[in-house]
Amino acid sequence: MCDDESKLTRTKRQWADQGKFLTGRITRPETDRLPPGQHLVTNWPVLDLGQQPIIRPESWRLDVKGGAENPVSFSWTDFLALPQSQKLSDIHCVTTWSRYDNRWEGVSTRDLLDVVVPRAEANFVMLTSYDGYTTNLPLADFAVEDAILATHWEGRPISAEHGGPMRLVVPHLYFWKSAKWLTRIDFLPGDQAGFWERNGYHMRGDPWAEERYSDD
Repeated sequence: MCDDESKLTRTKRQWADQGKFLTGRITRPETDRLPPGQHLVTNWPVLDLGQQPIIRPESWRLDVKGGAENPVSFSWTDFLALPQSQKLSDIHCVTTWSRYDNRWEGVSTRDLLDVVVPRAEANFVMLTSYDGYTTNLPLADFAVEDAILATHWEGRPISAEHGGPMRLVVPHLYFWKSAKWLTRIDFLPGDQAGFWERNGYHMRGDPWAEERYSDD
């Protein structure tokens, strides 16, 4: 489970208190591919809460519950039977690194939504991971065209350290919103804070608006 007192958590709480990395600039994707305060990397840094759960395909489940017309509990076989998509996107971590042109394969969030059908009152999504991590999203952000429940990166299965066997990728928000080791999706009528959101981070996390930290 998530440890509220881990070294990484203490450090990132301090960053939120200090407003570290904030530049005060605002740019938009149409004019600048690199959000303010970010720098490019060619590797893929690993950040987690001190656990990297190992999930075997035969025991993996994805429960889609809450405000859904068709709640589903997917096995790995069920999940792979859904329409498969490929996406190309940049990713931006709140710790200031960005990586361009990542190639993903998996299930589009829009294809998942076509199966489960969120109810009319569902406006937000709560994501829960195998390590107990949680994060929240507006449903509109979860449903963008390039969001994907990814099983592959650069043509290979996503490794355990990066959230395999399946992780969410929502590339237009800071990457803490793209939950690793995803096991549950709940549709909610109102917004609720997840793990980092309770620890000083922004409820939405738009990189181009530098929504790194809470306004509270």
